[in-house]
Amino acid sequence: MKTKSIFERLREGETINANDPEGCKLREASFETKKLLIQMNNSSSPSEVRDLLSKITGSEIDNSVDVFTPLYINYGKHTKIGKNVFINFDCTFLDLGGITIEDNVLIAPKVSLLSEGHPVSPESRHSLMVGHIHIKKNAWIGAGATILQGVTIGENSIVAAGAVVSTNVPDNTIVGGIPAKVIKEIKE
Repeated sequence: MKTKSIFERLREGETINANDPEGCKLREASFETKKLLIQMNNSSSPSEVRDLLSKITGSEIDNSVDVFTPLYINYGKHTKIGKNVFINFDCTFLDLGGITIEDNVLIAPKVSLLSEGHPVSPESRHSLMVGHIHIKKNAWIGAGATILQGVTIGENSIVAAGAVVSTNVPDNTIVGGIPAKVIKEIKE
């Protein structure tokens, strides 16, 4: 019987103890990603940026996707990006828990998608907890917003600039604040 890798265990939502024997693999993978990020973040060619992002994520990035660098990703292989997505300058993706960005999503500058965190207890705080982030079709994430682990942003929804989102956002709503709360519904 094959033992699951630390990356598979993370994608399944397992909390990884600080003393996990495979813990060093997280850092090694991050440094490999960083090599590609340096190239990507120093390129002025949109097609080269997409090609390098494809290598980082291990999946094809569609020609309709635009990324304004710099973009920071700690792992990459757990990030999936749909079509016609726009990612603006200076965003940060911590994706060990998984990040899915569906079609037609707009991500403003300085957005943080953080699928990783740590337990509250001081005794286990160095452990790693994860939760998949899912941004559904046509969502717009405003400048400086932070989306925390385990959150789904509903279809057509808007996250206001500077919001910190710690709970799911329903479809067709605008949320804002810290913590983010529903401000209003979007009527079509």
